[in-house]
Amino acid sequence: FSAQDQRSLKTLSEVTLLPATETILEPSEIDGMVARIRRQGDILEMPGMRVEGMVESVRAQDQFPGIGGLISLIYPRLNTLFDYLPLQTLPVLIDPGAIENLAFETEETVTQNYLAAASEGHLCVEPEALYMTWSEVEAGFRHGPHLGLKIVPVTDGAPACNFVVGKNDLLTQELKARGEPEALLRPLAEWMNRALQDGLVPYLLCRAIKQAKRLEELLVPYGLDLRFIETFPSRENVEQAPTICLGELSSGFIWANEALAIITEDEIFGPKHRLPKTPRKEVRTPWVAFEDLKVGDLVVHMEHGVGQYGGLIKLEVTGLTNDFLVVEYRDGDKLYVPVDRMNGVQKYVGVDGMTPRLDKMGGKSWERVKARVKKSIRKMAGELLKLYAWRKVQKGHAFSSHDRYFRDFEAAFEYTETPDQSRAVEDVMADMESPVPMDRLICGDVGYGKTEIALRAAFKAVWDNKQVAFLVPTTVLAEQHFQTFKRRFEPYPIEIETLSRFRSPSQQRAVVEKAKEGGVDIVIGTHRLLQKDIAFKDLGLLIVDEEQRFGVAHKEKLKQLRRTVDVLALTATPIPRTLHMSLMGIRDMSVIATPPEYRYAIKTYICPLDDTVIAEAIHRELQRGGQIFFVHNNIHTIWGMARHLQDLVTGVRIGVAHGRLEDEALERVMLQFLHHEIDLLVCTTIIESGLDFSSANTILINRADKFGLAQIYQLRGRVGRGDERAYAYLFIPRESALTKDAQKRLRVLMEHSDLGSGFQIAMNDLQIRGGGTILGPTQSGQIASVGYEMYLQLMERTMSELKGEPVEPEQEPEIMGGRSAYIPETYVSNIDQRLTIYRRLARLTETSDLESFREELQDRFGPLPPEAVALLEKIMLKVLCKKIGIQRLDLGPQSAVLTFSEKTHVQAEQITDLIRQDPQRFHFRPDYVLEAKVPWDGAADAVDLTKKVLQELL
Repeated sequence: FSAQDQRSLKTLSEVTLLPATETILEPSEIDGMVARIRRQGDILEMPGMRVEGMVESVRAQDQFPGIGGLISLIYPRLNTLFDYLPLQTLPVLIDPGAIENLAFETEETVTQNYLAAASEGHLCVEPEALYMTWSEVEAGFRHGPHLGLKIVPVTDGAPACNFVVGKNDLLTQELKARGEPEALLRPLAEWMNRALQDGLVPYLLCRAIKQAKRLEELLVPYGLDLRFIETFPSRENVEQAPTICLGELSSGFIWANEALAIITEDEIFGPKHRLPKTPRKEVRTPWVAFEDLKVGDLVVHMEHGVGQYGGLIKLEVTGLTNDFLVVEYRDGDKLYVPVDRMNGVQKYVGVDGMTPRLDKMGGKSWERVKARVKKSIRKMAGELLKLYAWRKVQKGHAFSSHDRYFRDFEAAFEYTETPDQSRAVEDVMADMESPVPMDRLICGDVGYGKTEIALRAAFKAVWDNKQVAFLVPTTVLAEQHFQTFKRRFEPYPIEIETLSRFRSPSQQRAVVEKAKEGGVDIVIGTHRLLQKDIAFKDLGLLIVDEEQRFGVAHKEKLKQLRRTVDVLALTATPIPRTLHMSLMGIRDMSVIATPPEYRYAIKTYICPLDDTVIAEAIHRELQRGGQIFFVHNNIHTIWGMARHLQDLVTGVRIGVAHGRLEDEALERVMLQFLHHEIDLLVCTTIIESGLDFSSANTILINRADKFGLAQIYQLRGRVGRGDERAYAYLFIPRESALTKDAQKRLRVLMEHSDLGSGFQIAMNDLQIRGGGTILGPTQSGQIASVGYEMYLQLMERTMSELKGEPVEPEQEPEIMGGRSAYIPETYVSNIDQRLTIYRRLARLTETSDLESFREELQDRFGPLPPEAVALLEKIMLKVLCKKIGIQRLDLGPQSAVLTFSEKTHVQAEQITDLIRQDPQRFHFRPDYVLEAKVPWDGAADAVDLTKKVLQELL
């Protein structure tokens, strides 16, 4: 079945269930284990109380941390790989010498860990009780035949077989040199012409059609008669013509005997980072989750305001049993919400430090609060609309459309674009080619490729002889973007400079002067770019990274710039789709929601600070040639921590970075880390924003409980930017010392470690980054007063009103009587699942969706009990009543009473026709009430009767 929605995918004939842990504490074996634990405690001279604490955990059958290291105390005899291999197995050892060296290294590490644990008073067992020695492993292999493959360097002697194949090295070097911009691919065109003259067929291999089409377009100016084929032809079907073909090779070659000359896209544009696609969870951005609603949590009722969730209870009213959601208000008032109307209740998610007071049920304060929020939204939206409309009538610079140089630049991108990334690029390019000044926001989670979009926009601007300013929030980030831009623009005659405190005053003055005279094309800098002495000769594009991190004065300056130049804003803040849709038409926005194919989720561990864990994590990363961040957010003790880590891991090259370092020292250490001259960077949260070190794939965060959820998420996003699996270790005090909020934050982070989970993180984070970033800080108080979901609903309605779209008043039909309608606990035992099902049912708006929901319930939980069938019928009646405009439905034993609203869509003629069919069964009153009696048209009871009547009126 699918792990996302629990729907069946296929039928399995058998299932193998493996144990979830190596250590299964069988009741019959506990006494023996207790005896062995006490004996081991005596050997290690451990305090009796500590040993007895461990004994209590064992008797309670707890899977306590570190139990895996005591496995020999649970099972006196441990099995090895050799116990499972069949007798005729032929073991193959690839590079036995390297295996032996690694085995001795591992033995040494295990022994050191044992000695350290024993000296600190921890219960541990001798290494030989847990692991085989290398000599024992060798002895296991000697029992039968085995094969050892040594890796030896190839000699320069004559090869055993010679295919006489030529390489493309010289051509690749010529293409790398790039030459003058007007003839970027001339070496390739000349190579193809030479191949044709020599009687060879030149093939250009591309992995994807998109890249093949780009290459075809880039080669148009060279007058080649290119053809495109999707599969490599057989020898009989070869045509003597330059050919672009879909396919993949590690490198091209020239094989004269077979008249073949092949070059790959990687040899033309440089290698792309690719991995096989990994299965990935579907990334969803739901409304606020209802699953984790706990008694005492704040909720929001659409009509009555903020209350406390009091649980889900079963009540019998007028002989009918139903489930009700209890909401408690000020002065002890309680509201019992029928589960079919649960869509009117939302979980409250607000803003950190702003807790609303409970509303008075039936009071007027809630309506006043909603009115105030709508007024604030209307004012904010009005300002946005005014600016949007003003920009639409302004004349800006219309950049020229794509040319072959731009195609060449985007083809050199080292990764394959995701669909969202491609759409965002198209949006930006269309904006820039329009005469209206661009003001577009690109929203994408950490590491989703926003910088590449900025690079392409900058290239387009510079190629049209315009200057580009790239504004970033931190000095370190400015330096890294500077390095990225230099690397990507290296083949082109583009002048790039940086303005930040990493530059001396004289260097800064020189850059300012060059910007005024037009001697620099792109300037990357911090808020220094917004100071009064900065002027550009011909600024065409301003790129702003994480605008919400700049001050009020800086934002005012940006507002002025927006009126004259194209502006591209980037943010890692996840934006919910509802907010995105509401803002359409007043803010141009592109959302990148799909993660890159080559990216893995970050493996996250939460544990107390432990030298053994730290040393192992650092050693493991160093063994694969990577780098490590150690976040220690206290500049008074950071040097002491660095010395401790140096003593802990001998030979590791350590650097220290924090915001109060001298500019030159900070620049030096960050560049050393960038150039891999430092293995371990001990730092504060200075690395939080946007930094991209693809070789850093382990991060250790000390006192993670002191950070906000969004901050840990951003810090964790500093690793895992390449195609290696990344690891994050969050060190905390013992759980008893953690505050409840800290425990909750860390639990949420563990639950949302998948790619693209930034929105779920934001929804759980009490700072609601999405609202503050896009709508400005003034809206934070409004969000706090009504909750996030209610705020979005009010915003959606207000935006529709401002755009002149019809807005129907919210009306929930009230259905009384009928049958007992609920989901029995015997059918769905988990209360969280029942809450989710109730909420989903209450939110349905189409009867067709109801049928698929019925199938889902049957598939997941089995045949529907009568109460669940009655609930689905009740929801169907509610959906039909809402469509028709019926505000109340009373179901009696033999009759149904339908009360129409003033906004009903039913015409008087429809009701007249119905009465005319059977005057004995139907009666219409002047107060918009229709009475119907059973039996009619085969209806056996009031529910069947109402279904038929409603379908007739529909």
